[in-house]
Amino acid sequence: MERPRILIVGGGFAGLECARRLEHKLSPSEAEISLVTPFSYQLYLPLLPHVAAGVLTPQSVAVSLRRTLRRTHIVPGGAIGVDPASKVCVVRKITDEVVAQKYDVLVLAPGSVTRTFDIPGLTDYARGMKTLAEAAYVRDHVIAQLDLASATLDQKERESRLQFVVVGGGYAGTETAACLQRLTTAAAHRYPRLDARQIKWHLIDIAPKLMPELGDPLGEAALEVLRDRGIEVSLGVSVAEVGAETVKFTDGRVLPCRTLIWTAGVAASPLIGTLDAETVRGRLAVTAEMRVPQFEGVFALGDAAAVPDLAKGDGAVCPPTAQHSARQGRAVANNVIASLRNQPLEPYYHKDLGLVVDLGGKDAVSKPLGIELRGVPAQLVARGYHLMAMRTNAAKFRVGANWLLNATAGDDFVRTGFLARQPARLQDFEYTDAYLTKDQVIAHAQSLLAKG
Repeated sequence: MERPRILIVGGGFAGLECARRLEHKLSPSEAEISLVTPFSYQLYLPLLPHVAAGVLTPQSVAVSLRRTLRRTHIVPGGAIGVDPASKVCVVRKITDEVVAQKYDVLVLAPGSVTRTFDIPGLTDYARGMKTLAEAAYVRDHVIAQLDLASATLDQKERESRLQFVVVGGGYAGTETAACLQRLTTAAAHRYPRLDARQIKWHLIDIAPKLMPELGDPLGEAALEVLRDRGIEVSLGVSVAEVGAETVKFTDGRVLPCRTLIWTAGVAASPLIGTLDAETVRGRLAVTAEMRVPQFEGVFALGDAAAVPDLAKGDGAVCPPTAQHSARQGRAVANNVIASLRNQPLEPYYHKDLGLVVDLGGKDAVSKPLGIELRGVPAQLVARGYHLMAMRTNAAKFRVGANWLLNATAGDDFVRTGFLARQPARLQDFEYTDAYLTKDQVIAHAQSLLAKG
């Protein structure tokens, strides 16, 4: 009798935790486990602002899947379509070969992509902060602006190169603005022709409050830290138009600016659009057990799924956070095992443990278990949480060593030339144009199955 084939799509928090739990609880004779992912690492997304600021090296936040998973077959590539009727996932490998990956149980954890809007120039000129490549690129780009501003004799060009805009007042945007502002302020002292006061950082968000999930006291504390550092925070404002050298806001202001970092939320992976299934605000509708009710043997979780939040009730769904994704990964693995053994499935239930926001240096705000902290105590909680969440001892050591080195030796301002002459649009990093339509998925699946 053939072993059931379990196919996991996505190697992020949810996908990795699912694979780890399956390896731990299933014997090799019970199932064959495969994982489709474009990169052979799990990216620790919450620390990307530290990579962009040069506090952490890119490798320190990339946890090797091959080092973590012992018997899962890793398929290097991206899932570009799913045909539940044929139980086939269409995969484009990194060799550009398109193959049909058959499954008996499918676990969809493809994550999310940067959410964009129909704003003129946005997709052409904005930089993202969703992938490791984007974080490394942003660091190089920001330092390059300092180099070019120092070199030019044109005052208007210098002004535009020293204005930086971050869009999105959530955790990612706030941490990105805070960490990069610290970097440019420290770097300015190494440029004799630049004055740190010439460097302007702007954080804007359409919402009336900064990080409302933290509550008013901590949100106001974070806002005070940012403004004390000279970051101009504009709430209730968004972007109307983006150009190569200017940014226009919805309040009518036009800034000379060559750097706009877009962190205004995420959207479920376009893979979800290849399924003919019900969605909730773009995320796949699932039961509390994380099953997709329309399809047999299909589970979905993480950023791409609207998992009911039973701890909150009232029809709430779990927010797309690393904390929920990791725990959903373990919970869905238990349910996959239960389904294979004809046992009852358990609903996902997790009460949020709190939030941490690292503003760089000694500044942070945290809310562990409802306790409001700020400053050094909050920073200790934030960094302690991140270290505990890393999946390998090697990753913990690298991150801890990087933090210690930065605290003792300070920042460096090396520009590596990463992707200096390559396209740097959002879709160039996140490949959002790589997915198939529903009809293309069915046609590809049938064709590939016919070829055997």
